Amino acid sequence: MQSIDLEIVEVGPRDGLQNERVIVPTAAKVAYIEALVAAGLRRIEAVSFVHPRLVPAMADAEQVMARVPRVPGVRYAGLVLNERGLERALGAGVDEVNVVVVATETFSRRNQGMSVDEAVRGFGTIAGRARGAGLGVTLTVAASFGCPFEGEVSPAWVAELVRRCPGAQEVALADTIGVGVPADVRRLAAAVGEATTAPLRFHFHNTRNTGYANALAALEAGAAALDASAGGIGGCPFAPAATGNIATEDLLYLLHRSGLRTGVDLPATLAAAALIERRLGAAVPAQLGRAGTWPVSPGT
Repeated sequence: MQSIDLEIVEVGPRDGLQNERVIVPTAAKVAYIEALVAAGLRRIEAVSFVHPRLVPAMADAEQVMARVPRVPGVRYAGLVLNERGLERALGAGVDEVNVVVVATETFSRRNQGMSVDEAVRGFGTIAGRARGAGLGVTLTVAASFGCPFEGEVSPAWVAELVRRCPGAQEVALADTIGVGVPADVRRLAAAVGEATTAPLRFHFHNTRNTGYANALAALEAGAAALDASAGGIGGCPFAPAATGNIATEDLLYLLHRSGLRTGVDLPATLAAAALIERRLGAAVPAQLGRAGTWPVSPGT
């Protein structure tokens, strides 16, 4: 197996598609995932198990999971917010669950209909059951860098939430509305690093054009994984102006030209992004598909 310097977690099929105006049919979602697997992506957040009335784009989670390619070494994650979501995830055969706790009260109630304390308690129950079933567990702290309703979020508070959620095998810090800058990344990584020994993963949106600078800052701060979305699609339906994720292909270009290994093929990722762009019927936010690649050294 090819060694890597940084793991890319592909979130296009879930966080990418959940906020698009076009609801993509199941077969097209599966084709998108197949293209991502062919590109070498080995952790894919494929679905979310939320109420279909709230996020209609994810209503076919079970159907998608029934059809994804089961390739050795590929792990599929599903986002869950409560025990009902976990039941669906267990039945659908995901390999990992991504359990969300939002950092602020207002956003927590809007995003998942519960207080922060309720979400923390729920995390403990979900994590215990998921790990007992042999699933990987990621704790994602949403709005770690800022909240659209309450403003700034203290790194110390995010670290406290992480301390209150033991049982995570990985902690993902999400800039849900794309307000962070590299200095924020460094402060947050330092604070949370004091609260857990779990590997840190970061989830950046490029809303204010700082996502790629933040990705490099996270890498320098010791991040084990970064989320990205092929095509740069996505956002949060419950956060105003939460535009797309950093694009997998643009991130790969940055990392590969910097001499880092990801195990992911850039041209094949561009093909996956082009596939979903055609299905959405509108240009995706990613830049590389328009500008083109530049030669890189073999093996990167």
